[in-house]
Amino acid sequence: MARVAANQDTSEAERAHFLYVQHACVISRKGSTVRCEEITDTRITPTATGSDQQLLKLDGRLLYKHKYLTYTHLPSAKNTGRAGADQDDINIDIDNDKTMDRQIVEAMRNDLTNGKSKDGINAGLFPLTSKTQANYSFKLIGHESRNGHDVFHIAFQPKDKKDFSWKGDAYIDTTAYQPVMVRTTMSRRIPFAVRTMLGTSLLGLGFTVIYAPQPAARPDAVWFPVSFGTEFKMHIFFFFNREIIISAENRNFEQTHVQSKIVPVAPAAKP
Repeated sequence: MARVAANQDTSEAERAHFLYVQHACVISRKGSTVRCEEITDTRITPTATGSDQQLLKLDGRLLYKHKYLTYTHLPSAKNTGRAGADQDDINIDIDNDKTMDRQIVEAMRNDLTNGKSKDGINAGLFPLTSKTQANYSFKLIGHESRNGHDVFHIAFQPKDKKDFSWKGDAYIDTTAYQPVMVRTTMSRRIPFAVRTMLGTSLLGLGFTVIYAPQPAARPDAVWFPVSFGTEFKMHIFFFFNREIIISAENRNFEQTHVQSKIVPVAPAAKP
C-alpha cells in the first residue's frame, strides 16, 4: 500500500496537466417519482490547489404541481428560491419542500464532484494517498480480475473504530499499483441519539469509483478517476425523505501544453 500511495501522489500531481469534461447526473427522488434532476457537462481545468469548473451545459427539471418545469441555467442571486426557469423567464415561487429538492441536487453535485480536487471527485472520499493511509488498516483478500486488469483485492477500514469515515474494498492493478476500482460505505452508522436529536439519517451511503489510464495506449499514461457513482436515502427533520442518485463520468481528456518562443530583440538605435 505504500507503493500505491506513492503512485497516487505522483498521479495526483500529473493530473494537474490535464483538461477534461465531466458529464454528471444528480437525481432527487421520492419513491418512484423524480422530484428534481440535473444533467450537466462541466469543463475541469487544473489549478495549483485544485481545479476550476466551467459549466458548459445544464438540463434540469423540477416537479411543480404535478408538472415538470425545465431550466438550463443555475439560479442567479435575484432568483434564489424560484423555479430557476431561464429562457422563458418563468418566475414562479415554489414552496420550501420543492425548493429543497433543487438545493440538495446542486449541493450534492458541488460537494461530491468538486472538493478542491483535480479529479472531478471530492478529494476526501478515498484513503489511498500517503496523507490518508496512516489512518486506515488494510487487509489483502486475494487476487481477482476487474475491468480487464489483474488486481489485488484489498479491504480497508479506519484504525479508530469510533471514527466516522469510510470502509470498503480497493482493487489494485498488480503491475501499475494503481487503483482500478474503489468501493466504500460508511464505517459506522450515525448514532441513534444524534439521529433522534437532529432528525437526520443517511441510509446506504457509499461510493464506487472506477479508474483508468489516460491516454490508455501510452506507457506513461496517468491514471484518472473516469466514473463515480452513489445512491443513498436521506431522511431530514422527520418529514423530508428522498433517495439521492449521483453518477459522473470524466471524458474528453486533453493534456495541457506550454509553448514558449524566443523573439530576437532589435538592436537599439544609435543616439
